[in-house]
Amino acid sequence: MNGNWLRVTPAELARAKDDLEWAYELAEAAGEAADDRSSGTGKAWQALDFLLRRRGFGVPIVEGAAAFVDPSDDDFAESDQDWGYGPPSYLTPEQVASAAAELATITPEDLIRGVDPAELQHAEIYPNHWDRPDELVWVAHFLPDARRFFATAARRGAAVICWID
Repeated sequence: MNGNWLRVTPAELARAKDDLEWAYELAEAAGEAADDRSSGTGKAWQALDFLLRRRGFGVPIVEGAAAFVDPSDDDFAESDQDWGYGPPSYLTPEQVASAAAELATITPEDLIRGVDPAELQHAEIYPNHWDRPDELVWVAHFLPDARRFFATAARRGAAVICWID
């Protein structure tokens, strides 16, 4: 399981709301091109989310704030709305700007300061091997990329599509 982000313009976000299959193809193309429109957290997605929430971080950057579809809805069609582990969600340009501002104040050291790996083990945070040395450092190493990605998105007035695959 990997956390993923795709930076989109407000117009692209509006189109994605109407055509999630188009958005999926856009995400696939950006991932294959390895351009700066896409980024992610790898397998550290749930741990990064846990550590940010533990600090009182206000924006759910890993899983997004608004859903495109409700997977419990009868109209949910896995063929074009399930991007791996459910449908994607998104952050508005305003939420992206807020996240970027908040991320700019956190260092990797801040993120893991005072954290006992047993907290993550007890909470059953994926990937569930918090007894290994340096696992928290491994999670924290994703923070600088997240900061850069969200800072760029905020500067461009972009929204972000978030999903787990």
